[in-house]
Amino acid sequence: MKEKALTNAQMRIADEYTINTAGIPSEELMRRAGIAIADEVQKVATELNAFQILVVCGVGNNGGDGYVCAQELINRGLNVRIFAFEGNLSKDCKREKERYKGGYSRVICGSIIVDCIFGTGLAREVSGEFADVIVKINNSGTYVVSADIPSGLNGDNGLVMGCAVKANLTVAVAEYKVGMFLNDGLDFCGKIIKKDIGIICPQENYTLINGGGNQHFYPKRKRNSHKGTYGSADIVAGSDRYIGAAALASEAALKSGCGYVKLSSPEKVVLVLAHKFPQIIYLSEPDISSDAIAVGMGCGVSEELYILIKKLLREYKGKLIIDADGLNTLAKYGAEILKNKNCNVIITPHIKEFSRLTKLSLCNIVENPVDAAQNFASEFNVTVLLKSASSIITDGKKTVINTFGCSALAKGGSGDMLSGYLCGTLARGLDMFDGAVCAAQTLGIAAEIAAEEKTEYCATAKDILKNLHLSVMRLTEKN
Repeated sequence: MKEKALTNAQMRIADEYTINTAGIPSEELMRRAGIAIADEVQKVATELNAFQILVVCGVGNNGGDGYVCAQELINRGLNVRIFAFEGNLSKDCKREKERYKGGYSRVICGSIIVDCIFGTGLAREVSGEFADVIVKINNSGTYVVSADIPSGLNGDNGLVMGCAVKANLTVAVAEYKVGMFLNDGLDFCGKIIKKDIGIICPQENYTLINGGGNQHFYPKRKRNSHKGTYGSADIVAGSDRYIGAAALASEAALKSGCGYVKLSSPEKVVLVLAHKFPQIIYLSEPDISSDAIAVGMGCGVSEELYILIKKLLREYKGKLIIDADGLNTLAKYGAEILKNKNCNVIITPHIKEFSRLTKLSLCNIVENPVDAAQNFASEFNVTVLLKSASSIITDGKKTVINTFGCSALAKGGSGDMLSGYLCGTLARGLDMFDGAVCAAQTLGIAAEIAAEEKTEYCATAKDILKNLHLSVMRLTEKN
C-alpha cells in the first residue's frame, strides 16, 4: 500500500477541494476528526487504565477538533477537562466550543494530555503563553496524544518552531504530513497513526512514505540461473588512507544478490583485502562493461578523481553511483559535468555534502530538503538519495521518504555500505529510483535489527552488515 505525505499547502488544497468540490462541509470534517482523535485517546486510556484526560485547545481549527474530541469522550463516560486558550477563535472552533458541555481547568495535569493547540497552519515561532503551556506539557511526565501534528512542529520540514510538544502518539488526520518524517519530526511525533476522515487529495505529486508496493525489490530467483544472470557491480573506492571504505562497500555489494563484485582500487588496498574477500575481482581501473559502478568512497578529493568521473559520465552507458569524495570532488571542480553524460546517475550525499555540491546553505537545505533534492534532480537529470534522519529519494518527479533506520547509522562507514549495496542492487536489475529505495530500506532495517541486538550506541557497521540477510527476509516476508 502506498502511503502518502502532504505538505501544508497540499493539505490546504485537499481540505478546500473536499469542502468546495466534494461538498463535505467543514463542520462534518471537524466532527469526523474529533471522533477519530477520541477513538485513539480512548484506546490509550483503556491500555493505561488512565481516565483523567486534559484536552488543551488552541483558537484555530485544531482547537475545534479538540472540543469535539473532548465532548465525544465525555459522551463515552470519560472524565475530561479542557485547558482553553483565549483569543480570536476560528468560526469552526467557536461553534464547537459553544457546543462543549464539560468542565475546564487552568492547570496542566491529567493522566493523559491531548494536544490540540496548533495544526499544520502554524507559520511563526511559538512564544508567550503558548510556549509556557507546551513546556509544562513536556515537563508533566504525562502520556501525550497530539492531534494531527505535535504543536510547534513544522509540517513541511519537521523543524521545531521555537518549542514543540513531544508526543507519545500523534493522530495524523486524513494524511501524514511530510514534516512528521524529517529533521525533528520522528523524535517529536512518537508513534504515528493515520485516521481517514474522507478528505480527498486531488494532486498526484505527493511524497510517498517508504515507497509501498515493494514486492519487486526482491523477486523470486530462478533455479535455472547463473552468476551472469544477476549482473556485475564495480566498486571504485579506497585509498592508502581509507582502506575501510573499500572494504565496507565491497562487502555490502557481495550481500546484495548481484553475480559479480569487482573492486577497482590502489594496489595497497587490494593487498589488504584480497585474502579477506577472495570472491571479489580486483582491478586497477573501472570496468565500463559492468552493469553498475559506484565511485568515490574513500578515494580522496582530487583532480585525478574528477577526470575519472568525467570520463565515466562520457564513456560509461550503465548505472553510475557517485558518493562521498566523488561528490566532494564535483563540488570542488564543478558539478556541471553531470549535465553531459551517457549513463544513468544517482548521487548519494548527506546534508553537508549536498550543501557543498549545490552551494546552498545547510539551513536552506534543512528547511526545504524535499524541494532542494527535487530541484537538483530535475536540473541535472539525476536521481538523488539525500541521507539524513530519514532519507529522501527523488528523480525530480517521484519522491519517497525512507523512514527505516536509526541512530546506529550515525557512524562512519554507513554511507560506504549504502553505496556498495546500492551498486549491487542496481547491477542485478533494479532501476535507479527503485534501487535507491530498496537499498535505503534494506540498510535501514538491518541497522534497526543490529540496534535491537547491540543498542544504537554499540552497533557497528560490521553488525549492520551481518544483519543484511535478516533485513531482506523481513522485506520479502511482506511480499
